[in-house]
Amino acid sequence: MPTSQAEAFYEREAHDRFLPTAYTRGPWDAGSQHAGPPAALLGLAVEQRPGGRPEMRVARLTYEIMRPVPLRPLTVTTRVLRAGRSVELVEAGLTPDGGEEVMRVTALLMKTAPGSVPEVSPGPQVHGPGPEVPEAFFPVPWEQGYHTAMDVRFAAGSFLETGPATAWMRMRVPLVAGEEIAPLSRVLTAADSGNGVSAALDFQRYVFINADLTVSLHRHPAGEWVCLDARTAVDGAGIGLAESALHDEKGPLGRGTQTLYVAERG
Repeated sequence: MPTSQAEAFYEREAHDRFLPTAYTRGPWDAGSQHAGPPAALLGLAVEQRPGGRPEMRVARLTYEIMRPVPLRPLTVTTRVLRAGRSVELVEAGLTPDGGEEVMRVTALLMKTAPGSVPEVSPGPQVHGPGPEVPEAFFPVPWEQGYHTAMDVRFAAGSFLETGPATAWMRMRVPLVAGEEIAPLSRVLTAADSGNGVSAALDFQRYVFINADLTVSLHRHPAGEWVCLDARTAVDGAGIGLAESALHDEKGPLGRGTQTLYVAERG
């Protein structure tokens, strides 16, 4: 059960310990969190690690999701794997009370020097978030969860259609109660939704669970909105891949990928 009633995804109990709220609950299991908020929590730990250098910026994060993240107090650990002059490699893990590590990220950070090289845009922009229009969500048997903590506006597709979709997402509540939302947190809270918004198969007949998440960013995020221009491919043997071109209101931002386990519901 949730351990905090704060109007946020988490309440910070100590520097490395966080209490989840009902807003972290995913749509599939009342006792498990959607992977987006824990991913953002680990990204925040990477950015806030002791001894971090301000000129180093997160360029890529690769998450391993070993098992569902339960709605229990979570402890975050970080360690530096490599501390080079231009590149750093940092690892962070998430462990619930009374359990084993459930999620881990390896983050690649690179030294930045604004204005040192010409800027090159990787592609066209997508249409920005339109006016708020009520969108049907997956049938969820609980009132409060990730689905109520996120403002979602589709430019193409919908939750109830299969196939590629373009969805703009914005956090309605902070990641951590009483703390300003970091730009990276906005991206990571949304990025794990790529396989959900672009489901290639009927979710009532099939499960498509991502066992990992990789987010690569070529520039720093800006603004409140994050766009997932997403599509999913599935092989008949039961392995799939969800790919999301990530945008904000300034334009292309990076990419997210998820490796999927796909099977018929038993």
